[in-house]
Amino acid sequence: MNDSSTLSNGMQIATFGAGCFWGVEHVFLQQPGVLDAVSGYSGGSLKNPTYEQVCEGDSGHAEVVQVTFDPSKITYDQLLAVFFKLHDPTQVNRQGPDVGDQYRSAIFYHSEAQKAAAEALIKSLAQKKVFSRPIATTLEPMEKFYKAEEYHQRWYQRKGTQPYCHTLREDFPLSSPPAKVPAGVGGKK
Repeated sequence: MNDSSTLSNGMQIATFGAGCFWGVEHVFLQQPGVLDAVSGYSGGSLKNPTYEQVCEGDSGHAEVVQVTFDPSKITYDQLLAVFFKLHDPTQVNRQGPDVGDQYRSAIFYHSEAQKAAAEALIKSLAQKKVFSRPIATTLEPMEKFYKAEEYHQRWYQRKGTQPYCHTLREDFPLSSPPAKVPAGVGGKK
């Protein structure tokens, strides 16, 4: 696998699926060192899928957020901590009220280093029994990212509301950077 995690300007990218991408994008955008977070689709067989095609459940894609970050300000390990803090990684093909494999918990790794970091964290969380059920998060090689339709981008910023199902768990045993989270976000799940 080619290392596609580092961009020409030294910034890096990471891609996560944690249910509906609106809340995931919102939480990642609040993290210091995150330069951009883009909602999209990965992990399926259909080229250039639409939201409707992904929601039908036949394309194999997950709703994902591709994060561009400055590794001198936030590390990939810190992004992994945010990922595991913002959703329930024990749910199979769902998050909260959203059901289907497009809502699966997934880490799409761009390099062997990202894969190894994710594997190590999942193993550690399982050994520490952080969750009451087994972690269902899949590790999938990043093959292709398709940006979601424009109306999905910055959903909560445009609507002026807060995510209802993606908040950072305060009781999580891993540290993540202090987020620039607006009031109403960050409570216990």
